[in-house]
Amino acid sequence: MKIKNTEIKIIQDDITQLKVDAIVNSANPSLKMEEGLAGVIKAKAGRDFEEEVKNNAPVEIGQAVWTKAGLLNCKFVIHAVSVNKDKKTDQSYIRKATASALRAAHQINASSLAIPALGCGIGDFPAKGAAKIITQEILKFLKSVKATPIREIILCLFEKDVFQEFDETVRGYIHHIQENLGPGPYVTVDIIIERDDGIVLIERSNPPYGWALPGGFLDYGESLEEAAVREAREETSLDLEDLQQFHTYSDPDRDPRFQTISTVFTARGEGSPKFGDDAKGLKIVPYKDLLKLDYAFDHKLIMKEYLESRK
Repeated sequence: MKIKNTEIKIIQDDITQLKVDAIVNSANPSLKMEEGLAGVIKAKAGRDFEEEVKNNAPVEIGQAVWTKAGLLNCKFVIHAVSVNKDKKTDQSYIRKATASALRAAHQINASSLAIPALGCGIGDFPAKGAAKIITQEILKFLKSVKATPIREIILCLFEKDVFQEFDETVRGYIHHIQENLGPGPYVTVDIIIERDDGIVLIERSNPPYGWALPGGFLDYGESLEEAAVREAREETSLDLEDLQQFHTYSDPDRDPRFQTISTVFTARGEGSPKFGDDAKGLKIVPYKDLLKLDYAFDHKLIMKEYLESRK
């Protein structure tokens, strides 16, 4: 798979054996290399390597530093902090760590970079979710730079089941972006569906995780209003009445995956709510509780401005 001038590969292998310019280590803030991939790297890279790594600690969560690679076959190791001091991770840690690792590889003029399943080892993050997050950050990075020395990015997975999950997920996701969505920015709709007892929200099953308004991408030949009606039916099984535009949100960073411009509608939802196949759950949230949830995208801001408009 090729994105601009960079080849994307997914392989099952031992990342410490690869002859590439740089490999990524899934690090903790103290850069202690006691277990997991970090422990394997330390054992193979030698004593001088460990001393150089220690000199860079501590590192903030989501940031990355690079060192020489000691006795490894690669030239550099990029230490991307994807877990906290308690060895826990979440989607934001993995996303920021991937972005930082890519920037570091660009800065050290690496032509080839190998990335492991960040967060999936000690952090125990689901492989499918990590695969999508890492792929989203790779695509976003390659779109954001006019040129990069990185000509090859290898997603290197050691365990067979993790490799299979990454292989299927990454290939499918890149194909979807290239063939179905195109280069972007993307036009989307979101719907504030009102019920007597609150607002209908869905729980996302794909990253970015969290609660969100029903919505999605505009199809070719479709009006914004038609897209809102279709997405509401697909995601909630509800029909819409009194559909009205509320506001358009266009902050380039509102969606961590890529740039989207979303027109938000308000409407009355009629029928029995039921979440669609691509959601994890659905609930009607009382108005008084709308700002208490963890939202995806900028949907907490949308809820805040919607509630203020009702006063």
